[in-house]
Amino acid sequence: MAGERHVDHKTLKTFAENKINVPGPEAAERRRQVNHLRQRLESHIAAHPAFDLVKLRASGSTAKFTAIQRRGGGSDADVAAYLRTADPAVDEATLLDWLRERCIEVYGDTKVADDFKISQHAVGITLRASGLKIDVAPVLYTGEPDDKGYLVTRQGTRVLTSVTQHLKFIEKRRKAAGPGYAELIRLLKGWIRQSKLHDPDLRCKSFLLELLVAHLWESGWNGEKLQVDDYPRAIEQVLSYIVRTGLQTPVVFTDYYAADHVTPSHDAIQVWDPVNPDNNVAGTYLEADRLRLVDHANTALEAIVWAACAPTKGDANDAWRELFGPTFQGA
Repeated sequence: MAGERHVDHKTLKTFAENKINVPGPEAAERRRQVNHLRQRLESHIAAHPAFDLVKLRASGSTAKFTAIQRRGGGSDADVAAYLRTADPAVDEATLLDWLRERCIEVYGDTKVADDFKISQHAVGITLRASGLKIDVAPVLYTGEPDDKGYLVTRQGTRVLTSVTQHLKFIEKRRKAAGPGYAELIRLLKGWIRQSKLHDPDLRCKSFLLELLVAHLWESGWNGEKLQVDDYPRAIEQVLSYIVRTGLQTPVVFTDYYAADHVTPSHDAIQVWDPVNPDNNVAGTYLEADRLRLVDHANTALEAIVWAACAPTKGDANDAWRELFGPTFQGA
């Protein structure tokens, strides 16, 4: 990008520190709430022996250092509860309902039933005082190494996962790339968060963004490495990749399995879980979802290309507000 950039790496780093990254006090409160849940959950699971608790593991964005602030305060946290049962009569399809009851017991009469929501793989707990939302994902443990186990969907389908391998996957890249790697992911998550405010039908998982960044870190874009120490350029690279490929190029990682182990698919977007060759993380996305995400990326790309040659700082700031909303303020 030629000419003076009114919004540069330092500008976006300052914005991330003030508006995107989770502040220290919020992070401390999150850890306190999660520790409270973990300590109490152990005893309540022990009292209901349909499933035995093997271990609890921190997982998700917080453990990967990619968590961002939530609108209205608070921040998300994730816990994987590794469970097993020796009783073949136990119906795995009831696991999420069973875990929801255990979570309700932890908080007793201090919360209402609507604060405990079951999603496809987890029980979400909303703590209204802090704004924190904790997702507890039950993982059926079968004794495999590296914390391999099976998420169980509401329909009772098993999905292989590994909290440890997921964390190692991103840690390997984060250590090689430096601190800009995780903060770039957080900035992109901030863009998607703002985009969803304008378009609630937009679909883009945080995990999908993490994997796209991982792919570009390994492969680069148009012969150039992913510029994790130049946020405007790196964001442009990611958006350009989404727009130019239309997210129609399969993305596969070979950290834990060979590329030819991937199950063939005709899904609209194909980005494969790095620990499970049978799991396309965008497998439920339809063609309309792909087109919608590409369209949002194109709008954002046009805004930052304009910002790069904007005649004034105010014009450049206005362009970046297309991505991050009215709270964005350049230096």
